[in-house]
Amino acid sequence: MTSALQEISPNAEIVHSQQALAVNCAAASGLSQVLSSNLGPKGTLKLLVGGTLDQLKLTKDGLTLLKEMQIQHPTAALIARTATAQDDITGDGTTSTVLLVGALLEQAARQVAEGLHPRVLTKGYDLARDASLEFLKTLVHPLPLPTESGGDDDESKKSIFNLPMTNILTQVATTTLGTKLDPALVPQMASAVVQAVQTIWTSPNEPLDLTRVEIMTLQRQSVSDSRFVQGLVLDHGNRHPDMPTSLKNVFILTCNISLEYEQTETQTTFTYQTAEQREKLVESERAWLDERCRQIVALKREVCTDGQTFCIINQKGVDPLSLDMFAKEGILCLRRAKRRNMDRLVLATGGHIVLSLSDLNKDVLGQAGQVRVVSYDDDDSKYTFVEDCPNAQSCTLLLQGPNKLSISRIEDAVKDGLRTVKNALEDKCVVPGAGAVELLMYHHLTEKVVKQTKGKHKVGIQAFAQALLVIPKTLAANAGLDVQDTILALLDEIESTADDSDKVVAVGLDIDSGLPMSPADAGVWDNLRVKRQSLYLATVLANQLLLVDEVMRAGKQMGKPSVDPDSME
Repeated sequence: MTSALQEISPNAEIVHSQQALAVNCAAASGLSQVLSSNLGPKGTLKLLVGGTLDQLKLTKDGLTLLKEMQIQHPTAALIARTATAQDDITGDGTTSTVLLVGALLEQAARQVAEGLHPRVLTKGYDLARDASLEFLKTLVHPLPLPTESGGDDDESKKSIFNLPMTNILTQVATTTLGTKLDPALVPQMASAVVQAVQTIWTSPNEPLDLTRVEIMTLQRQSVSDSRFVQGLVLDHGNRHPDMPTSLKNVFILTCNISLEYEQTETQTTFTYQTAEQREKLVESERAWLDERCRQIVALKREVCTDGQTFCIINQKGVDPLSLDMFAKEGILCLRRAKRRNMDRLVLATGGHIVLSLSDLNKDVLGQAGQVRVVSYDDDDSKYTFVEDCPNAQSCTLLLQGPNKLSISRIEDAVKDGLRTVKNALEDKCVVPGAGAVELLMYHHLTEKVVKQTKGKHKVGIQAFAQALLVIPKTLAANAGLDVQDTILALLDEIESTADDSDKVVAVGLDIDSGLPMSPADAGVWDNLRVKRQSLYLATVLANQLLLVDEVMRAGKQMGKPSVDPDSME
């Protein structure tokens, strides 16, 4: 049958009804097969190769794969955009979203082939999604945070450092990093991520600002040398050979003032008739700079009375004579600091940014336990470590590795880990991991929701429940386990623990033994918002693709542009 569009545009390319569904299902299935082997701690890696040998990337992160791969199929590109939106909103769950979309379309293709209308199926999907999201609320495990009306800010700040809170946050970070890093590196980086979030955390009712965490990469040594720094690491150092390179018990002056000769803002000419006049002009300008330096030196002598030391970090320039004056006083001075580091310095050390020397006093100074300038043998550049800040609200994660591939991989994993811990604190709860959520939802849909639903919509609910099993099935397959035996054992365990009460017992998959286990006892936790957003996005996109009855390529840019012979000369 000829489409009406072909009557208007004979060159249009059209895929009809059943073919359109088959095309969409094939694209979703193909994309999910590419990403499925990356899911879970036992997932494999992908090596992305660009046009040159320098364009190599080794990763198992779903977001990185979707962004770096060249996807030309329109349906696959649409799924990739949805999964990317999942990461933008929650920071995780990209691979799970792609797998769930592919499973929903595969289940739909079977039902449509048997004569079920897609509209009936999408209605069943919506009912199952709503029931799953409502059931998800019963699976949450609250974090031991203070209530909104309980305690002051100091007590609230201390609550995140208590042992139960630290343990569960470390477990959340370990669950995420375990799917992206080598097992030997996971405990170390999980502890670093939790310490970073604890440093920048203020109260339960204020959102976390992850920009306060500086991620500094350094290509040297091995990834096991990566660590958390309670302070800031600057990628530059002193510019005077006589300045100290290691200070203890340091006062930090963070400023944005000029300590060098300045050019005028407008075009100005100074005229003089004799050499003496020129010398007086130079001396007056030098005297102006010396006076500014003396004010800083006077402040240093005032505050450093009991073995304290002094450090200046200036956003503007400092001329050599001023540096020499500071060096004679034992002051470490860093010039031309980056703008992004200035804000973090104030948060890490305290105090305020000084914009005018008239504001110089002890209250504007920050404090740090030690300041070190380090120069590595294999690199001419210097790094300044501002460490052991007593009341730091900003920190640094120093990531090291022998090559760019290792550093890029650990950097992507750390960013995901930070987002995961942030999500847990903002949700104030977590949900069981290891596929427990999907298994419990499957049991809830098949045992309760399907029995309470009348008509054809229950077919869609059953298909949705089967699609949810794609997560534990993929985890089992990537671990080298028998998928059918593993899933049946998990479902039997859920059946045996189910009772007539409303209490829900979470059962997950132990990927090492293949046996059922308790995620709470094993410390495997996921984010509530990641599961909720993944369910919602995957269902919406699957429903939209199911209702596509024609795929048309009939745009203005279709094919080669026609050339008017009269316009050619």
